[in-house]
Order: sequence, then structure tokens, then C-alpha cells
Amino acid sequence: MPYVASIGTYLPCWGTPQHRVAGDDEDAITLAVEAGRAALSLGGAVERVVLVSRDMPLLESSNAAVLLAGLGLDPELEVVERLGGAPATLDAVSSARSRTMIIGADIDPAGAAAIITADHGLHIRTAARVVRSLPVRTRNATGDVHDYGDPRLLHERGLIASLEAAWLDTPMAVAGVDHRRAADLCRGNPPTLPTLGASSGLFALAGMCERGVTGPLVAAEQATLSGITVAGGSAPIRRREPVARPAPEGSYVADAEIPISLAAYERAFEAKVRWEAGHFADSGQLDFPPRYGVGDDGSLATQYELVPLPRTGTVYTETTVHIPVPGLRTPYSLVIVELDDVGVRALVKVTGAQPGTVGIGDRGRLALRRVAVRSGVPDYGYAFEPEAAA
Repeated sequence: MPYVASIGTYLPCWGTPQHRVAGDDEDAITLAVEAGRAALSLGGAVERVVLVSRDMPLLESSNAAVLLAGLGLDPELEVVERLGGAPATLDAVSSARSRTMIIGADIDPAGAAAIITADHGLHIRTAARVVRSLPVRTRNATGDVHDYGDPRLLHERGLIASLEAAWLDTPMAVAGVDHRRAADLCRGNPPTLPTLGASSGLFALAGMCERGVTGPLVAAEQATLSGITVAGGSAPIRRREPVARPAPEGSYVADAEIPISLAAYERAFEAKVRWEAGHFADSGQLDFPPRYGVGDDGSLATQYELVPLPRTGTVYTETTVHIPVPGLRTPYSLVIVELDDVGVRALVKVTGAQPGTVGIGDRGRLALRRVAVRSGVPDYGYAFEPEAAA
């Protein structure tokens, strides 16, 4: 049975304490990267990644390349993408081998949580698995959602019936349902969870770990239920959960779109999403974005290597744009950031702060964000999050 070596959580700064809202530049992948990096900051090796969500940006293609690049992991690692909610995430925890990162990400309410398994730490055992059919909420091929709209049926014939079929002791936490209902079903005072989907079980696990609580943890979705037992031990937790603030107001340009060039997207992907600069062996200079050079003899130099850039820096200059641009909420702020210790400056958009509130000299970090959606393709890059906002 797996052990949990570290836990990381992430909540967007927008919304209310009870209901976080993803920013215009956030989606399930950027949320997953934030939670995953929080878990990685506590140490632990990763050989496999499992991402669970019902809000995958790409369904016809894979999200793995962006996920691994944002996490800074080897691009050859195995990535499993599971379309599912809270039970699917706990299933992944139950069956995980050592050195697996498991991430759950949700958009409404927004949040993500990640764990890394190892040979020691917080001990987890499989407790139950119940699969029943009660499709009260469905989604068709065009994304239209139909809700049967009978909460009593869902509670009595879904959650309660599945709990009875599982033959579990009274749970210590229930994920996938609202807090009032979870409190009625649990012993003691279960942790309040900020999400109801794929990440909710990992948020519940973090809450139990913080309190030193052992016992059953159950995740439910419609009539499907998965349960694990927290048997003992401990794991470090890093939470990136800033105070909730109202989302900034602004306007969009309707009926306008900037098309994507997939050739340019492919050429820039590694440097842009892994946050790397170009470096020639015979030069100490870093070029960002990476570019070809001209040798002393006038020949074209193309064989540069990519080296990681720092993810912290200081605002060198800033401006706030009020002219509407397709695909961006206006107004928005842009900054040139002087990265720490490398002599590189980068032009990036500001994230996690009201437009016009970032000034010269402000410190902050570079965070992976969705910079645009062009021709239906999410395009990722980095944005500056000021320390005050974080």
C-alpha cells in the first residue's frame, strides 16, 4: 500500500473564501502545475504522473507535454490523464506505486491538490470501491450538461446507498459533497473542502494529515464511491492558498480571434513553457527568447543549449494597457522583469493582481499561465505574480 511523502495544494486568489474562481489565464493544467510544484518543493522523486480532472483543456490531444514542462519534470515520464471526479482520484491513490505524483484539478469551484508517493510517510490503505449507475448529471458531445435535478434521489439512492454497500466504518471525511452533508455523515468535525471534484479528496487528505486524524476517507460522485483509510504517519504539506479577492472587472473584444501558427507554437514550446534561455558554449551570455547567433567569422551559430531561468525577479518597468486586444480582458498590466542573478529581462503579463497595482521594484515570481487560446488551442507561457498578491 502507498505512503504519501508530500502534499501540495493551490487555490486561485479570485472569488470568495467558499468559492474560488479561476483567473482568465488559468485552466486545469495551470492549476495542476501550481499544486504539483508545491508538492515537489518539499522533496521526493517522481517517475510517473497521474492527472485527474473533468476539465481537461485538450481532449483530442494530450496535455502531458505542458504538464511535465510546467512541473520541470523529465519529458519522457509516463503521464496518465483520467477524466473523473473525486472517486477517480482516490482510486489513483489506492493503486499508486512509489514515486508517483497524483494531481486532482477542478475549475468550478477552482482548486488543485497533489501528492507524491514514496516508501515512507503518511500510510494509506484501500478501504472500499463501489460502482453503481445513477446518471443524474450528463454531458453530451457538444458539452451541454443535463442535470436530473433531484437532490433527494442523489443523496438517498446515491451517496447513502453506496456507503451502506461499502461496509465502511463511519468516515472521518467525505469528499465530493458539500460540507453540511459531509458533516452529517462523519465522525467529529471533518475539514471544510474548497472543491467538490477531482481535487476534493486530496484536500480532505491534507486536512486529515494536518490534524493527525486517522480513519476512513470517502470520495463520492453520484452513486460511485471510493474509500481509503489513513492508517498513520505524517507528510509535510505546502499550501499555496492566497486570501480570496473579487475578480477584476474588464471587457472582452467579441467576435474577434487571433489565429495560431502551430509551427511557431512548436518552435517556442520548450523554451517558453519550461522557462529556459539559449546559451552558446563559447559565450557566457543567455538569450531569452533563445535565438541564433553570428560567429566571429560571420557564420550562423545555431547549436545553443537550453538552460533553466530563475523563477523570481524584480519589476524593471511596467505599463497598463487599456486598448482592447482580442482574447484578453482589458485593462491588463505588462511588466519587464529582471530575473535574479542572470542578467536577463523578460516581458510578461501580470497575474493575480488588479491591473495597475504593480510598480517598479516590486518582487515576485514567474508562474505558468495560459496566455491565450488561439484556434481552440491553449497557448501557455509565464506571468509575473507579485509577492504582495501571493
